[in-house]
Amino acid sequence: MRIRAAELLAAVPPSRRPAADRDKFTRAAAEFVAAQKLNADRPDSRTALGNFFLRQANPGAAEAEYRAALRLDPSFAAAAVNLSDLYRQLGRDSDGEKILREALAASAQDAALHHALGLTLVRLKRSEQALDELRRAASLDPDQMRYAYVYAVGLNGMGRRDDALSVLNQSLRRHPNNPELLLAALNFSREKGDSEAALGYAERLALLRPEDPHLTNLIKELKR
Repeated sequence: MRIRAAELLAAVPPSRRPAADRDKFTRAAAEFVAAQKLNADRPDSRTALGNFFLRQANPGAAEAEYRAALRLDPSFAAAAVNLSDLYRQLGRDSDGEKILREALAASAQDAALHHALGLTLVRLKRSEQALDELRRAASLDPDQMRYAYVYAVGLNGMGRRDDALSVLNQSLRRHPNNPELLLAALNFSREKGDSEAALGYAERLALLRPEDPHLTNLIKELKR
């Protein structure tokens, strides 16, 4: 329990911790690090250490642990994704792309890696390549709603609204009550000028948000 608490409190600046708890946290943090180092030959333990150091605002130590995890297992997606996100925070997306491509070379069917690479390529302004990676992520793991949603948003941003709606509708068959998917489909349909389709999505969304006055007014507007 104390080790878990240390992991959760790692992101809390020392100045914001109650004075009486600081020594306890220091001891618990040392226990957490020691526990992970007992399993230093496991990529998940090295990744957990990386996450811990990152929450403590120690990006150098976090990077070292993520890289250690990938040396143990080049296909370990959690380490590659977290390291690429660290590089995003540091303004090093090109390095993040390299890490993700290396991981994909070892695990080409990992949807999380393709999704992370797609987001990285978006930030690098390589939209067509980004869409391809986002498409692969959504295709490899159709049960992960977020992948379909982000891919659809990307398609819509490229002016491919019909394709975006097709992706959303496919995902809605698996996740019929997901408000993010419904709201995106509603907005894209309105942008397209398809009031009938927009009304259908709005009414489905209203079943999930019956107290939303904006939706109530929108449905009235779409029925005119």
